[in-house]
Amino acid sequence: MTHKTWHSLPEYQALRALMEGGTATAAAERLGLSQSAVSRSIGSLEARTGLRLFEREAGRLRPTEEAVRLNHRLNPLFEALDRIDGPKPPIQETLRLIAPPTYAHRFLVSQIASFLAINPHFFVSLEVNTSDEVIRAILEDRFDLGLTGIELGRAGVKLQAFRVSSAVCVMKADHPLAAQLDVHPMDLNNQPFISFASRYARRIQLDKILNQAHSKPRIMAEVSTSFAAVDLAKEGLGLAVVNPFPIFHYRSDDLVFRRFVSSIEYRSYFVTSDQRPVPRIARAFIRHLRLHTPSDPHSNRVPANA
Repeated sequence: MTHKTWHSLPEYQALRALMEGGTATAAAERLGLSQSAVSRSIGSLEARTGLRLFEREAGRLRPTEEAVRLNHRLNPLFEALDRIDGPKPPIQETLRLIAPPTYAHRFLVSQIASFLAINPHFFVSLEVNTSDEVIRAILEDRFDLGLTGIELGRAGVKLQAFRVSSAVCVMKADHPLAAQLDVHPMDLNNQPFISFASRYARRIQLDKILNQAHSKPRIMAEVSTSFAAVDLAKEGLGLAVVNPFPIFHYRSDDLVFRRFVSSIEYRSYFVTSDQRPVPRIARAFIRHLRLHTPSDPHSNRVPANA
């Protein structure tokens, strides 16, 4: 006699609620059950399928790859159940977005405005913080999507590049080096210069390139963001070597951007969790940025599947 596989909807509902909620407490609240009932359903599902679906890590239940795959295969089932239930009152989906100042204050502000104009049923909550905090917040499920320009690889997060650019030298239009198409490291020797603080990896990388060229700029000020460096250059304090994305779009009318001949390359990344499904609204915003980020002569789009 052929053994027939049986299925339990409460077990699948417990799995999905735990994947989306991250904790047994959140899953229980979502389902209107006790934590013990959720735990029993997960235990029964693991016993029936022979899969280990969750591992406990630092007080949280971390889904295994088997759990992620099984949850993905359940999508058609829950979509069918939603259709059976019929139309529901619209729920305003919220995108929890976090990014450092260079991306947040100008680039993301305009992109959020156009995104919400197209999707008025969505809501966006934007947090401005450091790149380190972007990674930490995604790991702790406090945000759905982050942007960063620093490759801080950590287990539990996924970095997806969407923009790549080469370093530029920024200056006022009346600066002597503005007449050149390219600026070389030696050109910066004895030039007034705005640098990043010594704790940043990009400062160390640039210092090495300048030392190899026996070039020693006169550092007038140290900053922590590209916008601060560019704005000081606008005030005539000196030159700055920065990532042109997204600054070029907001300062190209006031300053001159020249290619800085070096091996320095910058990448801008979407940051998401690799332990939880990416929410629909986050996927929609990623598509919006890929479609609506304006082009510029110093950066290039990275294909979605790269």
